[in-house]
Amino acid sequence: MLFTEMGLSPAILRGIEALKFEEPTPIQEKVIPVLKHKSCDIIGVAQTGTGKTAAFGLPAIEAINTGVLHPQLLILSPTRELCMQIAADLEKYGRYVSGLKIATVYGGASIENQIKLLKQGVHVVVATPGRIHDVIRRGRINLSGITTLVLDEADEMLKMGFREDLDAILSRTPEKKKTMLFSATMPPSVAAIAGSYMRDPVEITAGKKNESTQNVSHVYHMVHARDRYNTLKRVADYYPEIYGIVFCRTRQETKDVAARLMHDGYNAEALHGDLSQSQRDHVMEKFRSGNISLLVATDVAARGIDVNSLTHVINYNLPDDIEAYTHRSGRTGRAGKKGISVSIINLKEQGKIAQIEKFIRKKFEYRRVPGGSDICERQFFSMLERMRNSDVDNKQINPYMDKVCSMLEDMPKEEIVKRFVSLEFNRFLEYYKEAPDLNADRKERRKSTSSSQAQKSKNGSEMARVLLNVGKGKKVTNRDVIDLIVRAPGARNAEIGKIEIYRRASSVEVEARIVKNVIRELNRTIYKGIRIEAEENYEFSGNDYRDRHKGPRGIKRKVS
Repeated sequence: MLFTEMGLSPAILRGIEALKFEEPTPIQEKVIPVLKHKSCDIIGVAQTGTGKTAAFGLPAIEAINTGVLHPQLLILSPTRELCMQIAADLEKYGRYVSGLKIATVYGGASIENQIKLLKQGVHVVVATPGRIHDVIRRGRINLSGITTLVLDEADEMLKMGFREDLDAILSRTPEKKKTMLFSATMPPSVAAIAGSYMRDPVEITAGKKNESTQNVSHVYHMVHARDRYNTLKRVADYYPEIYGIVFCRTRQETKDVAARLMHDGYNAEALHGDLSQSQRDHVMEKFRSGNISLLVATDVAARGIDVNSLTHVINYNLPDDIEAYTHRSGRTGRAGKKGISVSIINLKEQGKIAQIEKFIRKKFEYRRVPGGSDICERQFFSMLERMRNSDVDNKQINPYMDKVCSMLEDMPKEEIVKRFVSLEFNRFLEYYKEAPDLNADRKERRKSTSSSQAQKSKNGSEMARVLLNVGKGKKVTNRDVIDLIVRAPGARNAEIGKIEIYRRASSVEVEARIVKNVIRELNRTIYKGIRIEAEENYEFSGNDYRDRHKGPRGIKRKVS
């Protein structure tokens, strides 16, 4: 089916033609006809990057009465980046719809300016739940005229704690409206929202529920935790044209990894929640333009990144929530292109790979970490390929050719090639000349696992290790760590084991039965002006937080 066969208006079809859309994606082909010809609620299940915005946006814009200046379409999304991206897409779809007005309402920008825009009158509001709820509480928006409500990335909104905001917002909208819920996964919490606020919804699935996109290959390298960063560098070096996102668990880890990559000569930057809106916009502009080849980000910060040409997603750590893996891997393999999702795991995490495989219904491929000779070969032949395909500006070069040929006339062609390669690659070859094997022996896993399970406290309880992002730099003491731990439910009478304090981190052993409570409580805590970020970690070494190795400095990485 073509867009012209879906019954869309001439104005919408002109917008589609201007965008050079050719054929609808599977989710568009299934959703648009239903929205056009049926009056029903819809649950759409499809992966990130499959065209969901156009699936709900094209028919929703067409249904707007531009002669009446009040909000008729409300779209809720989890982050400001996604909010801005949806609004930008809707502007493009509706460029030939006369008088269409769209407003964005999200945190990190002036609420007064947003209220002023709403007061002028709009037809479409694209908002994050928290900010639009603030506007509602101030009595500065009337949602009684909403005819269509869209919940985009519903699973992420619930995961980010917006359930109460959603309940408050939805209660202010008319009972008789068309509600659309779109999600990459369908956990019970999303099903509960659908059950509460939707009337006999039609469920439309593009692919299988929770399934990863077919254009993404999933691979993993298994290493010791201490070698995680060096493995990341090997992956980046093995793919000379890499253009991707490196996912970290915490903001502090994001900052550390990005800083180390930049120090080692890689075109990398961090994207995390501590950046101001202007800083985030600056980083994203550099990333979209190709001036950054590796964006190091947390899951939340990366929501809304809409770049179709990413070659790789690298999981520096696997996400705590298996569903988050689907969102991560969905950043690549978009717009019909192939992508690779690379996971760097330690000996304890192979079981989690199996859980993810079951969830996404795709198998991971185990690959050994590239060795020095493998990387040098890939870099070398990539450079030769770029040289063969490079454009030559004869007008610029010809005036110098006689002198160049004269200087090189006594050198055989083979010698010229050797010297050229040496000039470009001496540092690279030297760095990887005696590169160690970073692969962990998978046979060690059983021994490591049984050793961990055998670790008991004095009273016989199993112990778990918790890593915190504060250390000697904040003058943390053992007493401080204990005071932070005992705040957690059930921790006051539990046993606390070995405490180690490093320059920028601390680790503490606690009884395994309370470890989730401890981590949850710590992640709500502000300590000496720093938000605590805690995680369970089995193989952490204080050396993991030090810059122990320098990379092959001076190697330039550009994205074409």
